[in-house]
Amino acid sequence: MTLQIILNILIAGLWMFLNESYNFLTFFTGYLIGMALLFFLRRFVPDAYYLERAWKILSLIILFIKELILSTWNIVKLAYQPKLDVQPGIFALPTELKSNWEITLLANLISLTPGTLSVSVSEDYTTIYIHAMDMPDVEEEINEIKNSFERAIMEVTR
Repeated sequence: MTLQIILNILIAGLWMFLNESYNFLTFFTGYLIGMALLFFLRRFVPDAYYLERAWKILSLIILFIKELILSTWNIVKLAYQPKLDVQPGIFALPTELKSNWEITLLANLISLTPGTLSVSVSEDYTTIYIHAMDMPDVEEEINEIKNSFERAIMEVTR
């Protein structure tokens, strides 16, 4: 991915040099031409096309913002109820993530979402222990995290 970005910037710089016009519009045109060249020659570049990964990173960010808004709304609804009817608890989330970076990212996304907190990671890095403010169904919570954050992280990193 890094090689492709550097190649794209070099193509944009070469385009500016060949046009003898050193402004942003010429650089941007060269950058678009470089993106097209890298797309058509992606078979010869060793990594996946870098804009696909950039799109997946953007999708992960949008997913996090959506989950942040939804969970904040749920916490506000719980806070303004006359009688607090919650079922807090700690549950174990088995994870398929392998690298420390992936596990740390998942734990941080869980902790940054209101109502949940990553408590600990097991010694073999296969389980994350999570405290949830309200979890009527543990399996539903596990499936929700695995189908949203964990799947999106695996799309970005693999």
